[in-house]
Amino acid sequence: MDLEMSQALTKSSTRRYVLLLILSLSVRKISASVNHYSIPEEMKPGSVVANLANDLGLDVSTLTKRKMRLDIIANKEYLGVNKETGELYIVERIDREHICNTKSSSSCYLKLEVTLENPLRIFNIEVEVLDMNDNAPQFRRDAIHLDISEATAKGERFSLSNAVDPDVGANSVKTYFLSESEYFNIEIQTGRDGSKFADLILKKTLDRENQGLHNLVLTAVDGGTPARSGTVNIVVHVLDTNDNAPTFEESAYNVKIMENSPIGSLVIHLNATDKDKGSNSDITYLYSLYTSEKTQETFDLNPKTGEITVKGMLNYEDFRIYDMEVIATDKGANSLSGQCTIKIIVEDMNDNHPEISIKSFQSPVSENIELDTVIAVVSVSDKDSGDNGVVDLYIPKHMPFKLKESSDNYYELVVSEPLDREKVPEYDITFTVKDRGSPPLVDNETMTLELLDVNDNVPQFPQSFYTIRVMENNAPGALLSSLTAFDPDLHENQYLVYFIIEKEIANTSMSMLFSINPENGNLYALKTFDYEIEKEFLFHIEARDSGSPPLSSNVTVHIIIVDQNDNAPTIVSPWRAHGSVVEEKIPRSTDKGSLVAKVIALDTDSVHNSRITYQFLQVTDASLFSLDQYNGEIRTMRMFSYKDSRHHRLVVVAKDNGEPALSATVTIKLLTVETDVKAYSDMTEMPLEYDIFSDINLYLVIGLGSVSFLLLITILVTIVLKCQKPKPSKAAPPSRNSVISERNSTIADSTLVSNDAYWYSLFLAETRKGKLVVRQPVPKGSRYIVSSLPRGTGLSETSGSAASTLQV
Repeated sequence: MDLEMSQALTKSSTRRYVLLLILSLSVRKISASVNHYSIPEEMKPGSVVANLANDLGLDVSTLTKRKMRLDIIANKEYLGVNKETGELYIVERIDREHICNTKSSSSCYLKLEVTLENPLRIFNIEVEVLDMNDNAPQFRRDAIHLDISEATAKGERFSLSNAVDPDVGANSVKTYFLSESEYFNIEIQTGRDGSKFADLILKKTLDRENQGLHNLVLTAVDGGTPARSGTVNIVVHVLDTNDNAPTFEESAYNVKIMENSPIGSLVIHLNATDKDKGSNSDITYLYSLYTSEKTQETFDLNPKTGEITVKGMLNYEDFRIYDMEVIATDKGANSLSGQCTIKIIVEDMNDNHPEISIKSFQSPVSENIELDTVIAVVSVSDKDSGDNGVVDLYIPKHMPFKLKESSDNYYELVVSEPLDREKVPEYDITFTVKDRGSPPLVDNETMTLELLDVNDNVPQFPQSFYTIRVMENNAPGALLSSLTAFDPDLHENQYLVYFIIEKEIANTSMSMLFSINPENGNLYALKTFDYEIEKEFLFHIEARDSGSPPLSSNVTVHIIIVDQNDNAPTIVSPWRAHGSVVEEKIPRSTDKGSLVAKVIALDTDSVHNSRITYQFLQVTDASLFSLDQYNGEIRTMRMFSYKDSRHHRLVVVAKDNGEPALSATVTIKLLTVETDVKAYSDMTEMPLEYDIFSDINLYLVIGLGSVSFLLLITILVTIVLKCQKPKPSKAAPPSRNSVISERNSTIADSTLVSNDAYWYSLFLAETRKGKLVVRQPVPKGSRYIVSSLPRGTGLSETSGSAASTLQV
């Protein structure tokens, strides 16, 4: 682009120059002389070249008036003139190589015309631009690539591109230098135009296999001061020739392979290398003539990769060693080759499984078989040899058997621990045989050993003691419970028969009271039980199997008769001589809280059912009398008034605590009299005209005698039962003739016990012949036993008007 601009400026300057020449011819006076000046290039703008006014003999003061101007012919305006001083100065930096782009001449000029008017005068001026060494030599390409065969002879010459320098003369290219190299140097040549160039000389034969690429640096230096230089990279590519034969990593190979290796298994991967390049290094593999046909049929050689694989079946017993020779050939114009030998050794493989042979096996066997008894005889074998043919025999751990080696590869299976069919009815015995090959081969065989049952287990009841509660008044033949035992044996050793072990109580056999089904152990009652007569039974039941000899075990059965509320309370006080109505007299002056009468009832049922409570069923005046529901005391709630009736009728009901509740009633007719009869509620007992031989006392004496007799009989029977029991039984329940009250009072069959702090001594508030028996309160915490009439005496029907008492 700079060249085009320079040419355009040159053409424009030429036209201007022609016009000025024509104009100057028409002027009278034109200066024919030329003023010459020399300046170096690259001067700074503003630098003064010369004083034209002095050199041209002009008056400085008239330069402006005469319109002095400076015209540059064929060049841009690099110079200017100062009209005030007449000095020629640098306007723009001058580059000689840009202005004078041709090297045909070493001189470079700027032609100027100085024009003045009035009168018109034109002066020609030449300014010579002197060259400076401001440009370094340059190569036309960044890098020079050379392809040189490694077969090139020493001393061969290779031309290189020369460097150019825009400067001229001594500032142009003067010489060349090459970087240090073992294989190359340069020779400098001078052209007809005086330019310098260099030739590359091969001073040593190349070897591509040692060094395929050479990087050199060529430096061009000019003659300026200071000197400038330029460089270019020379890349020498060494071309290959087929001068190397293929070589294997080793000249001989020993390879081991297992027999029965599958077809296609890799034996060895041969790797021959060729230092050459391209087709000179392409290698083909093949068998030599020294390789047998058997070997070539057994192994396959890949001609491209050099892989040797299994082609046929390998059998150690048939052929153990294969020898072969392989040749590797390259594909160069004059092909070269190399060879190696290979020995393939076939190794024995553990390819035969060990075998188990059961010579004898005894099954089933009795569970009580003796220890060290031989159960089975086993032999083992293996067709392999060495460690591959050595075998070991095992059975599972934690089994009651062990193996004994009787002879070579013969083993006996014997019993090592006692057998128990009830725990393990049969054993699956797995015989495992393993050889000592690598990896080992295993085989196994399983035999089932069955155990025959022996009657070695006694029947077992789930419980050692059974307590059975039976409600009294049960139906004869009722099922009481099922007492089933278990025997882990089999067949007849498991079949059980149940018996009641005979035992007599009070001349009564247990088989008369109870019955048991001999097949299933169901226990039945043969009679109806009465709690008031029999409260419990204790006997044994035996379970016996059908083995030979039979085994048995027994269990204790405790039958407890549970009471039902089947006895109604009996009123024993006040005494009813005629029917069920009792007549009593009471003074009208009786104070509030005075005891009028006391109702006492007895119940022969158990403690719970015999708990008696009292209440009014009918009362003439509810505001006058009160009844204690626990002790049956009837007391006045206030004093009698003149408005109160003289006759009062009180109906008291005594109710037990059973379900459903039973009761008895008594009717008391009270007659209030004016007689002053004082109640000694808080005094010591003071009987008035006590008739010791009254009818009620007679009955009480008879009842006490009967109770004493029954108590003696019960004690004797209990002692006999205790002596007959095989082991001490549990504590017997309380005697049927005594219970302990949990509240104020309780009436049992024959005995009454009380621990109420405010319970009064039992009394009979009977008014006979105007006499009254009373007792004072007893100390807190005392206990009293009151003997009552025996069961079934019919107290409610007892007649007679005599007063009755209960002995404390």
